[in-house]
Amino acid sequence: MKNISITITDAIAEIKLCRPHRMNAVTVDLLKELRESIDAVNLKDQINVIILSGEGKAFCAGVDLRELEKNGTDVSSGGVGDLLDEHANGVIKTLEGSPKAVISKINGYCFTGGLEIALAADLIYVAKDAKLGDTHAVLGFRPSWGLSQRLPRRVSLMRAKELSFTAQAITGEQAKEYGLALEVFPNEKLDEEVLSIAKRISHNSPNSIKAYKDLYKAYQNNGLKSGLEYESTTSYEIPEVKKRVLDFLKRLR
Repeated sequence: MKNISITITDAIAEIKLCRPHRMNAVTVDLLKELRESIDAVNLKDQINVIILSGEGKAFCAGVDLRELEKNGTDVSSGGVGDLLDEHANGVIKTLEGSPKAVISKINGYCFTGGLEIALAADLIYVAKDAKLGDTHAVLGFRPSWGLSQRLPRRVSLMRAKELSFTAQAITGEQAKEYGLALEVFPNEKLDEEVLSIAKRISHNSPNSIKAYKDLYKAYQNNGLKSGLEYESTTSYEIPEVKKRVLDFLKRLR
């Protein structure tokens, strides 16, 4: 692959966007490779965590406007074209539907389409000097990859409106303050800290993580009553639980 790299360490797969000369800006080819990478990792039973990151000084700066111009894409409706929409929404759906714990590691610039992709993760961690923003309105675009639904769920509706209307870039510390990121780390500590968190997750039951993801999705999509009913009536296959319980009991003796 030309635009994506995958590094597997034990039960952790880091999928990295690799167009640093364009701040990892999104193209159709990058999206195709990204989805193929996620699909491939999702099939690996030994992998329990996916870390999504960007090479260089950016996580992802959004859509590559040069490609839009080169392809003659009609942007008069504020969209980026059916082809980009199809592949980007496919990537986001695949990330959200992954049975693995998915982490977005924001090392630098993360704007617009890049932010839409990052929001598909279960957990978001940022570097202190990272810059995040929804800049659709600067050029007259509007979101079509789910940002209008996901961002207010993270930061509140009024904060999401402020971020989108002003198109301001916020720091890593502000991202944590607003609830967009779970934690902010010093730039030089980001890789180490995120890897440490990923390792703690990776030691746990993969099928338990998969079940949790399904149950938390029910929380997002249902009211309390139906969510509680879903939790109490839904069963899962977690075959490793017997061995894990036995191993735990052995350690107590």
